[in-house]
Amino acid sequence: MIVRRMFLSAVMVLLSVSSPAQTVTVTGSVSMASDSGKSKATDAANVAVWLVPADGTPSPPLDANKARPRLVQHNKSFEPHVLIVKVGSEVEFPNRDPFFHNVFSLFDGKRFDLGLYEAGTTRNVQFDKPGISYIFCNIHAEMSAVVIAVNTPYYAVSDRKGQIIIANVPPGRYVSHVWYEAAMPESLPGLAKEITVSQNNSTLGILRLSPSKAQEAHKNMYGHDYPPPAPSTPGYQRP
Repeated sequence: MIVRRMFLSAVMVLLSVSSPAQTVTVTGSVSMASDSGKSKATDAANVAVWLVPADGTPSPPLDANKARPRLVQHNKSFEPHVLIVKVGSEVEFPNRDPFFHNVFSLFDGKRFDLGLYEAGTTRNVQFDKPGISYIFCNIHAEMSAVVIAVNTPYYAVSDRKGQIIIANVPPGRYVSHVWYEAAMPESLPGLAKEITVSQNNSTLGILRLSPSKAQEAHKNMYGHDYPPPAPSTPGYQRP
């Protein structure tokens, strides 16, 4: 009887060690405040949140079976406006407009120039280091997007109602990071906080943000102002 109990105990220990920890869906919400500090009904989309293990656990490798992320050009805009990817990801830039685009980024994150490419074609960019990349089109001044490359697979972007959902997070301690385009850059580090994720605690709570930075007009790829668009030419014409 004693031997049998010892055998069963050993089996239970092996099962507990070999069985993967059950993951958790982490949720949260964004609340936008006015200059007076009062909450206001506004679009709470495009707030990026990502979780980094607090103990420095290395990030798992990229999932080779996962579809490539996309930043689509359509109706002279980028869709989505904010895209989070894991470092090392290759992002597709398909042109779904009936005219040329020239996607580029000359800022902190990934610097690149995709050149002119026509409707129905796609160019790819690998984001091989962490950072914030501001994306523009050298032809259409109204087009802008942001790609955030992070060293973690646990991330999400809020929807219009401010809802945040990060799936498949293993229980543990994390540092949550927040990025919001209309926030002053110096305020973003103060939004980071340590959280413990478990079956009994899977919420980020309410992220209270205050839009404080007006969007500035950007220059083209050569540092010049964009020429006024011709009313009858929505896109680049062949020379």
